[in-house]
Amino acid sequence: MANFFPKWTLWLPLQFLVAAGVVGAGIAYGVTYYFTPKYTRVGYMPTQPVAFSHAIHVNQLGMDCRYCHTGVELSSHSNVPSTQTCMNCHTYVQAQSPKIAPIKASWTTGQPIPWIRIHKAPDYVYFNHAVHVNRGVSCYSCHGNVNQMEVVWHHEPQSMGWCLDCHRAPENHLRPLNEVYNLDWSAETPAAQREMGMQFVKEWNVNPPVNCAGCHR
Repeated sequence: MANFFPKWTLWLPLQFLVAAGVVGAGIAYGVTYYFTPKYTRVGYMPTQPVAFSHAIHVNQLGMDCRYCHTGVELSSHSNVPSTQTCMNCHTYVQAQSPKIAPIKASWTTGQPIPWIRIHKAPDYVYFNHAVHVNRGVSCYSCHGNVNQMEVVWHHEPQSMGWCLDCHRAPENHLRPLNEVYNLDWSAETPAAQREMGMQFVKEWNVNPPVNCAGCHR
């Protein structure tokens, strides 16, 4: 019986399977790249080279976030404090404590303290700290109650969906500007938060982007 189809068509099922495998692998790679747990690692708590307690410095001593993170209101990045910032106090306070030996070594050698980064937006994401804190978004919204942490850990997923939830309903997160750095502050009720937030949205003309170009520039 004569063949109705040329011989090369016998390879079509295999070629289709190979092509489907390549496309599937590409999709899996893309999803892994854009939603990798590297950037949504809730609970990540690395051991830092210096046992710095935010609970002591903020809650007990009353230090403001901006004393160490000086650029947060002016820059797209929230800077890690320099050794100079630490030594402003520790030249006199607990100066002989072995806990600050790495700080003193950094001060002597001029080498920066090798802090381990916890929060990091992927390279394909644009995020501006100054824009957020100057429009009533508290450090708490993204980082949790850092003022109560003995060791800072990754509190929120900071995924694309998590960011969009806030961008779509900013009234649920906005607070008075004088309370942005008070990590213990909260509205009396959820209803009060929404009412206040809607007022701020209108007064400050808050209209965060929800399209791709807003964050992927």
